[in-house]
Amino acid sequence: MTILECCRAAVITASPDATAHEVARLMSEAGVGSVVITGPDDCPLGIVTDRDLVLRVLAEDLDGKKVKAKDIMTGDLLVVEDGTGIYEAVRCARAEGVRRLPIVDTGGRLVGIITADDIVRLLAEELRCVTDIIQEESP
Repeated sequence: MTILECCRAAVITASPDATAHEVARLMSEAGVGSVVITGPDDCPLGIVTDRDLVLRVLAEDLDGKKVKAKDIMTGDLLVVEDGTGIYEAVRCARAEGVRRLPIVDTGGRLVGIITADDIVRLLAEELRCVTDIIQEESP
């Protein structure tokens, strides 16, 4: 199973010049904990998480209507290509200590995102299926 088969295709994005306030509003409206910052070519440049907003804006007592996403985003983003296997993606995320993996096509354009929570839900569903098979096969 590839990462593209189990990711969220609807990724919340913003431009590098969006304000922290705008990014926070996007998160609130979409019910997500991160926004991927993309360039005009839809290639991911970085990510802003709810934690980034707290630590890099609120804790520093900065004006969220003036601070730009490019100034608080985590750059040097770990991404995986859409053909990557789910277990390989999990190993990459674990090795790098990240909870969110943007997924790109071969041209580097954003096509999805998967989070640690998504992976846990996927594995739980797989375990439920195995449990059902075991119960059906048990005498």
